[in-house]
Amino acid sequence: MKILAVLLALIPSAWAQPLLPGLAAPFQLQSPNTMLGQLTAPQGYNRLGCHGGNMSPELIWKHAPGGTQSFAVTIFDTDARNGTGFWHWVAYNIPATVTQLPQNAAAHMPKGALQTSNGFGTVGYGGPCPPKGETHHYRITLSALDVAKLPLPKDATPAHANEIIGQHTLANTVLTVTAARP
Repeated sequence: MKILAVLLALIPSAWAQPLLPGLAAPFQLQSPNTMLGQLTAPQGYNRLGCHGGNMSPELIWKHAPGGTQSFAVTIFDTDARNGTGFWHWVAYNIPATVTQLPQNAAAHMPKGALQTSNGFGTVGYGGPCPPKGETHHYRITLSALDVAKLPLPKDATPAHANEIIGQHTLANTVLTVTAARP
């Protein structure tokens, strides 16, 4: 996965228009807060022995599919030791007019956007903090949704929100990055 993320980060044509006329360009996501496929220090958690800025990464996207009424962003650690993964961020009801979230957007979400609790038990973004000596993979998923507002209760868990996001997804674009703690 790390090799794929690195290769995708290095392909300058990732933002290019489609090669064949008449075909829609693919839904695309990038983050300037990833260096060669790794999250930078400001995105790391700032507790439990980790010393990051706990700022959500800047995300930029384009070519959302027609019919998109809102977006959702999730960040999920696929390598968490609990066997089920770990939710670092679930944000949804991001207006369809938005095409980027600046760094630390979790602290200042666009009007109408909501966030669930994360695996640390706090609402909003909780940065990576893998165990010492481990490198974990973080799947950042941007989903284009067919509804402006997801039918979720305010206390929805990340897993429940992800299930409902899946039911309303027109298209996804995924960026897989890593974080390590020596």
